[in-house]
Amino acid sequence: MITISETAQEHFQKLLSQQAEGTSIRVFVVNPGTASAECGVSYCPADAIEPEDIEIPFEHFSAYVDADSKTFLEDAEIDFTTDQMGSQLTLKAPNAKLRKVGDDAPLFERVDYFLKAEVNPQLAGHGGECTLMEITEDGYAVLQFGGGCNGCSQIDVTVKDGIEKQLIEMMGDEIKGVKDMTEHERGEHSYY
Repeated sequence: MITISETAQEHFQKLLSQQAEGTSIRVFVVNPGTASAECGVSYCPADAIEPEDIEIPFEHFSAYVDADSKTFLEDAEIDFTTDQMGSQLTLKAPNAKLRKVGDDAPLFERVDYFLKAEVNPQLAGHGGECTLMEITEDGYAVLQFGGGCNGCSQIDVTVKDGIEKQLIEMMGDEIKGVKDMTEHERGEHSYY
C-alpha cells in the first residue's frame, strides 16, 4: 500500500527515538476523494491506535493508516532527500483525490478514473478539463472539454494522439476511439 524509502525510514527512526516508547507514525488523508485532499504524516502514540487501523510494519517502527484512508493511499510513496538546499520529506499519493478503481470495475468507471487521474491533471496546467459523458454501444468514449481546452488549437492532437491512443492501449478492444462533443469556440479562455 505505502512504500517508505530507506532514507525516509531512517529519518522516521531518528525522530521516533526522541518520542515516548511505543510511538509510531500515522499516514492519513484529509478530505479523501475530493479536490482538496491532502496527505500527511504524524506521530501516533500507542494509545491513539484504533482497532480498525491498518498496521504496516517496517524494520524499526510501524506506520498506521485509518480504514477510511486506505484506498486513497494505494501506491503512495514517502521519501526523504537531502541536497545542498537542505532536507525534504515528500509524500506522493496519486489516489488521494480520487479512489482508485479495480480492473474489474465497469468500463465507464475505468475510463472516468483514467481521465480524472491521468488526463485532467495535465490539462489543468493549461486551465482545461475533460469529462466523460458516455460510452456508446459501439465502443466510443464521448468527451466534453471545458476551460482552456474549449477553443484550443491543439484539441485534435490532445484527443487523437493523446487520450484516444492511451485508452485504446489500456482498454484493448473495449474502446474503439474517442469522440469530442464540445463545440469549440475560440476566446480569451482558450489556451494557445
